[in-house]
Amino acid sequence: MGAGLLVVLLWASAFPAIQVAVPRLGAIGLSFVRLAVAMVALLLMASVKRVRIPRARDLGWIVAAGFFGMTAYQLLLNGSELAVPAGTASIIVAAAPLVSVLVARLLFQERIALRTVIGSMIALAGVLIVCLARAGLSLSASVWIAVAAMAVQGIYHPLQRPLLRTYSGFEVATYAMIAGTVMTLPLVPLGWHELIGASSGGWIAAIYLGLLPSAVGFVLWGYAVGRLPVAASTSLLYLVPPVAVLIAWLWLGELPLVIELLGGLVVVVGVVVISQGGRILARIRTQTQRRSRPRPGDQRTEASRV
Repeated sequence: MGAGLLVVLLWASAFPAIQVAVPRLGAIGLSFVRLAVAMVALLLMASVKRVRIPRARDLGWIVAAGFFGMTAYQLLLNGSELAVPAGTASIIVAAAPLVSVLVARLLFQERIALRTVIGSMIALAGVLIVCLARAGLSLSASVWIAVAAMAVQGIYHPLQRPLLRTYSGFEVATYAMIAGTVMTLPLVPLGWHELIGASSGGWIAAIYLGLLPSAVGFVLWGYAVGRLPVAASTSLLYLVPPVAVLIAWLWLGELPLVIELLGGLVVVVGVVVISQGGRILARIRTQTQRRSRPRPGDQRTEASRV
């Protein structure tokens, strides 16, 4: 649980850290530095953990996961935070499970339950509230870039499933990070001018993002998920947006709007309905059945009456 809570803190801090680094390094420069630092750190850990070399037939899934979960996500999220507040971006990205459900249906023919549809509609309403919260934000391309970042992050999660049948979570994260870094490399010349002219503060924030939220965050998350019940580990992720909003307020002085907080709460409720709705309904049914069963004393009373 301690490892899981630390991951929440690290992942939540990434949104305000991006806000500090991206104006100095640019979206491309920050994406490459963060991915490269995380890749080096994971490779060092991989040498100790003796990570296996992936099979050739799995490279397609690895490239897809690296593109959506690393390259595209970093570029889109960094680009959006040039104009979108860190807390707002964190709330939008929290709706990624909506896309994951749809992709799992299309790729793996997973059945979509009624609670998933209801939860998706609730969370989507929350995203719309957040997107339309600030004056003029609805007309900004930056907010839709943040929505696109949410979408590619949602695509990334189900793409890991075929790989996780053969490899560990740490191995999959390492493979995807390497693939994402390689695919970002050709874009570096486009952001080279901003990269070489960046201040020390921007570099420190970028290295922090690569080393802690990315590399250490993946390792700790794999440790936590392997030792916690699924419900507990999933529930921890709901803490990321509110913690991100709090850190952005303390660090950057970003004051969230009340309507944004309301929208974030709606998003979290929708995601809870999707992921925990089945367990909640099962508990309600169990409690109802227990209450409806006659007690032994009641049976004796009824027998004496007869």
